[in-house]
Amino acid sequence: MSTTIHRADANDLDTLAALFDAYRQFYEQPADLAGARAFLGARIERGESVLLLARHDETAAGFVQLYPIFSSVRMGRVWTLNDLYVAPAARRHGVARALLDAAVAFARDGGALGLQLETAPDNHAAQTLYRRAGWAQDANLHFHFYF
Repeated sequence: MSTTIHRADANDLDTLAALFDAYRQFYEQPADLAGARAFLGARIERGESVLLLARHDETAAGFVQLYPIFSSVRMGRVWTLNDLYVAPAARRHGVARALLDAAVAFARDGGALGLQLETAPDNHAAQTLYRRAGWAQDANLHFHFYF
């Protein structure tokens, strides 16, 4: 059993849309395959995000979506790992860890200052995964949201 990961493009859109729609449903959003396809298609077409697609035993298994931001203080790019999803059938096979490692490699290879992500305080499984993969919680920053 092997996991492969590649940077997705428009040719992967149908596969990605199905995974993305399942991801959104996990977060209690209504199914909207056409909307998922349109949203991801726009991100790819405009170069607004990077999507890494995982296949486990040649079956689409999961993805990460990275968005670029910039640090003014450090004067460089930082990637936000905004979305990480592994299909239920592919869980517990190392796919999530492989996606995290691929995201780190992508950011490093591109000269980024680093990656950041956020997760819900009660998402203990994800927090455990991130810690095991070498991510550290930033105790110095607080995020504030307006509407």
